[in-house]
Amino acid sequence: MGRRRQARVEPWPKRASSPSPEKSPLNNALSELKSLDHDPLRRQPPIPPHKMAAVQGAISKRRKFVADGVFYAELNEFFQRELAEEGYSGVEVRVTPTVTDIIVRATHTQEVLGEQGRRIRELTSLIQKRFKFPENSVSLYAAKVQNRGLSAVAQCESLRYKLLNGLAVRRACYGVLRFIMESGAKGCEVVVSGKLRAARAKSMKFTDGFMIHSGQPAKEFIDSATRHVLLRQGVLGIKVKIMRGSDPEGKAGPQKTLPDSVTIIEPKEEQPVLQPMSQDYGAKAIAAQQAAEQQRLAEQQAAEAEGGAETFAQE
Repeated sequence: MGRRRQARVEPWPKRASSPSPEKSPLNNALSELKSLDHDPLRRQPPIPPHKMAAVQGAISKRRKFVADGVFYAELNEFFQRELAEEGYSGVEVRVTPTVTDIIVRATHTQEVLGEQGRRIRELTSLIQKRFKFPENSVSLYAAKVQNRGLSAVAQCESLRYKLLNGLAVRRACYGVLRFIMESGAKGCEVVVSGKLRAARAKSMKFTDGFMIHSGQPAKEFIDSATRHVLLRQGVLGIKVKIMRGSDPEGKAGPQKTLPDSVTIIEPKEEQPVLQPMSQDYGAKAIAAQQAAEQQRLAEQQAAEAEGGAETFAQE
């Protein structure tokens, strides 16, 4: 027997020469990304609103909205950590051509201001240095929350400090529920998750009143907040949702009404009939017609008399 003929294997065709890794744009971008300093303490601050007008022509609208959102998020996180004990409930930024006004909403505004306004001046200086604002171009104000029982952030922080002080979960949650409903809310919901008493984590939900969960009204009528409690046995998560009612003035809730709300109009009071009576509408119509005919004849006779008097005067 002869030897087996081996099949000849042709090599794969060579690919077109690809650019060298050093000249590839992807590698250039990766090298630039790696060269950046990712330390959060050394990261570049977001573009503040006072510089946004100068670079507005250079950046797109999408980048502008992203920069505004990052600026607001960093402000909110800073105040949330710094003013937690003062009942911090939110921040509002108003940009003018000359001054940027930052309004901090809290339940204890006197503690935010500090003694003779010392603390709010310190906060203003920190914000000015962090975002590189020019001198006297940023102003910080403290606004008091009108009804803290309808503020989910304030109630979430209140529940957080109750749990940190060692109060029982059920008792603390029921106290928050009662205070929210007494403040005029239509409904509320409190959820606490984590290692509550046993070694295994679980969730406890406390609800009261009326609550909606979907649609555009849920975004307009429901105020929600989430916080975390660091305890010895682990981390507890707190969620508070408050459903506010409609308010024509817009203070205790949105001015709109729920789409499925029905208003029942009370009927008018009718006067009671003391004595029934019958009326002959045909005779009334005939009498009215006769009176109109008599009035027409009287007007015609008066006109003829005036005409005869004028003729006699001319003669």
